Amino acid sequence: MYAIFVVAVAAVVVFADWSRIRSRFFDMDIARDMFPDVLTIAARNTILYTFLAFVFGLALGLLLALMRLSSVAPYRWLATVYIEIFRGLPALLTIFLIGFGIPLAFGTRWPILWQITLGLGLVAAAYMAETIRAGIEGVPKGQMEAARSLGMTHTRAMGSIVIPQGFRIIIPPLTNELVLLIKDTSLLFVLGTTVQSKELLKFGRDLLQARASPTPLIVVGFVYLLITVPMTQLVAVLERRNARTR
Repeated sequence: MYAIFVVAVAAVVVFADWSRIRSRFFDMDIARDMFPDVLTIAARNTILYTFLAFVFGLALGLLLALMRLSSVAPYRWLATVYIEIFRGLPALLTIFLIGFGIPLAFGTRWPILWQITLGLGLVAAAYMAETIRAGIEGVPKGQMEAARSLGMTHTRAMGSIVIPQGFRIIIPPLTNELVLLIKDTSLLFVLGTTVQSKELLKFGRDLLQARASPTPLIVVGFVYLLITVPMTQLVAVLERRNARTR
């Protein structure tokens, strides 16, 4: 396997037309023209949209997870229906319906940040709800029993004992969800963002069409990596720390 890998790399190095690749995909003049806007506008907007959607999705996901675990049957049914619908629908369709369907139905135009937060957050909440539910169910039942034996109510025991321990378990998968959410911001082009509200991929696609060169997409890809790689490394650190703690 090592020999096959070395041969494959050597073949790429020897036979690839590197001068043509460099001129087409790594045009430094186009790359320089993208700065600082690619960072101050596109990357900033991507991070802002991700943060708003993640906070909204986390809050709603926690509520849905608790509803799934509730002893009240209508709560469980409602949460189950929501999760199945928003996990089954494409995220692009959800964003489109939030951005155009609801404002059309109520005769109003929502601010772009509301549309983005709801469009991405509603989808993220469905996935986070199942992650949070798994984390809560992963806490030993003896923790709840011990808290109740000390006189705590069920609500206080969940908020003070069970949920904090559950979140320790699910920090890595939640961080992975955050990384996926960053990449899902590329679907926001369907809302027709303005120059000042473009996210990374929309910024790169517009320059691709204007300059007839794929270099903007390569630069945007590197910026995505600058954002996501530290997060994936953070996941690895958290997993090692949790393993030592256990």
